[in-house]
Amino acid sequence: MKEKKQVFVVGLDEFNLKKLQRLPEAAECDFLPAIEYQEMRGVQNYDIKALIETAFQRIDQNGKIDAVVTYYDFPGTNLVPIIAGKYRLTSPTLESVLKCEHKYWSRLEQNKVIPRSIPMFAAFDPFDEAAFQKIELIPPFWIKPIKSFRSFLAYKINSEHQFNEYMKEVQEHIEYMSEPFNYIFQRYELPQEYASMNETMIAETPITGHQCTIEGYVYDGEVVIYGIVDSVREEDRSSFAQYEYPSSLPQEIQFRMADLARRAITQIGLNNSAFNIEFFYNSTVNQIFLLEINPRISQAHTDIFEKVHGVSHHSIMLNLALGRRPHALEYNGKHRIAGNFMLRIYDAGLVTKIPSSREIEKLQQRYPDMSLKLHVKEGMHLSELQGQDSYSYELANLFIGARNQEELMEKYRDCLEHLTFEFEFDELPQVR
Repeated sequence: MKEKKQVFVVGLDEFNLKKLQRLPEAAECDFLPAIEYQEMRGVQNYDIKALIETAFQRIDQNGKIDAVVTYYDFPGTNLVPIIAGKYRLTSPTLESVLKCEHKYWSRLEQNKVIPRSIPMFAAFDPFDEAAFQKIELIPPFWIKPIKSFRSFLAYKINSEHQFNEYMKEVQEHIEYMSEPFNYIFQRYELPQEYASMNETMIAETPITGHQCTIEGYVYDGEVVIYGIVDSVREEDRSSFAQYEYPSSLPQEIQFRMADLARRAITQIGLNNSAFNIEFFYNSTVNQIFLLEINPRISQAHTDIFEKVHGVSHHSIMLNLALGRRPHALEYNGKHRIAGNFMLRIYDAGLVTKIPSSREIEKLQQRYPDMSLKLHVKEGMHLSELQGQDSYSYELANLFIGARNQEELMEKYRDCLEHLTFEFEFDELPQVR
């Protein structure tokens, strides 16, 4: 019997392990944790040195490694090239990953090749009392950490007073991400002008329109786009409501986005890696704007790809890590359209009830492919949720497939009606 390939996962969790085990390639692979999900999410602080040592220890104890993968943002995407470098495995370079993830460095690179498709931007030091005057952007504009995920510490600024108020929150929490991120710059041979920056925040002019995410990969220098997912936001809010696949955008706009993606990825030098890029299409000015580049698959899209293609795009990630050209995704799924709905709440409080297993089972009998990924438990306070955006709390992800958009929304509304969440809200809702 042929010896199985040992695939180590940074951020291994049950949800994604099940997806990996359903891949055609799974028969020849064992999936092992380099880092467990709970070791890198919901933690009080990131000890990058300890995480790296833990991964090395587990790999050495196993005695063999054939590939290392992740579908999670920081520190997952940063640990993959570090691990791959030690064990001489296929992966993107650490520098190219950081060029994607360091929001200021990434904008400088994007500006060289697609200057008309990015907003005006400026880095600033949140501890500088004169920061607002130095930004030189007229409100409204967005501020966010140079390194973050899930809109952590991202705020829309309408006035200097509002900016100064938000700086109190930023100053208190900015080091949660910036310190471990800068550790990587200082520990490895990377451009020191970025490692020694006092500017840990970036300000950008707003970009609006139809938001979507391109999923693609680079194999041996060739950039391939294989899917575009629509990102639908809550009405009058900045938080995501749902992801829908495939995109409803006209083909011509999708081709233009793909061209911009190829130029940006080539400039950054990302290779042998999956990526996803968030874009806005503003139909009023017929202009496409690039929001951010992530050097990984989006695990939030894995289930909806599986529903449409019959296989999740974990297959893209896995084949690249094994040094192979990924297979084209065929339309062999049970559905023509699929959605990942984010169930949110906007006020803080105690969770007193979550959907029962009976409620979920009854819905699954009606919609066999429906699945629910819960992020909360009874008895927890919503403020305990880590890595949330600045304006809401994400309670769960609801995954549904359908024949068309109308049926998808009908199923969503029906599921929502039969899933019970209850809360004891704080007397004064937290300002988020």
